[in-house]
Amino acid sequence: MNTPTAQPGEVTVVKCGGTAGVDAAAVCADVAELVRAGQHVVLVHGGSADIAALGDRLGVPQRRMVSDDGMDTRYTDPATLEVVVLALAGAVKPRLVAALARAGVDAVGLTGLDGGLLRARRAAVHRAVVDGRRMVLRDNHGGRLVGVRVELVRTLLAAGTVPVVSPPALGEDGRPVNVDADRAAAALAAALDARTLVLLTGAPGVLADPGNEGSALDRCAVPTTGVPPGVGRGMAMKLAAGREALLGGVGRVLVADGRRTGPVRAALAGAATEITVRSEDA
Repeated sequence: MNTPTAQPGEVTVVKCGGTAGVDAAAVCADVAELVRAGQHVVLVHGGSADIAALGDRLGVPQRRMVSDDGMDTRYTDPATLEVVVLALAGAVKPRLVAALARAGVDAVGLTGLDGGLLRARRAAVHRAVVDGRRMVLRDNHGGRLVGVRVELVRTLLAAGTVPVVSPPALGEDGRPVNVDADRAAAALAAALDARTLVLLTGAPGVLADPGNEGSALDRCAVPTTGVPPGVGRGMAMKLAAGREALLGGVGRVLVADGRRTGPVRAALAGAATEITVRSEDA
């Protein structure tokens, strides 16, 4: 049987959120349906619930910090970095790969370390607000993505295989760097010239009122810089990632509910908030 080759613009990148409410099995079943229909799909994942659970078991406290760009991210000290790697590569990824196999498609699990897939820069000194206190951090192993190498991913797609990708990334010093999974999905989508990036989360889209799930927006315009206003901390990162994807050339970005049946196909059919960049800023 001839396997379709991955051409620019024919790739869909799906980010499976790591919150407990997202139905990863339903996401994988939906991805498998898309692959059987001849589409090329990259599945990117986080694992916040698994990271928190493993951190509790190992006695590693989970802390958040607000960086100078206003984004709320994980404070990744050395112990937390170990927890992140163990949870993502040792628990979440095998579970997703196995679910895809049960759904009848081949999948290969990758972190950003494999083949130098994701490249990141770790700040030697990081200024942030941690637990309400402004601090200068010298042991934070988080960073920002600076490059993506997609040759391996394209090879897997051309073979009809689903790449399952997560942090950490490879630092300039050859050591792991934790990066945000939404931003990793956005960077991969841009590097692959993807047609669509779908960000699945534990909400029906971007909410006009964060406390009301019935207030999901059809469209959400974000500025080209700065923290998108009026949304919760997790959604702000997704909007920033969506902006980065669009500015990187991705055709469209959708934020959708990962808790429902057929979440990916529903999002592609319109049950999602489409992210746009404000036209006056573009």
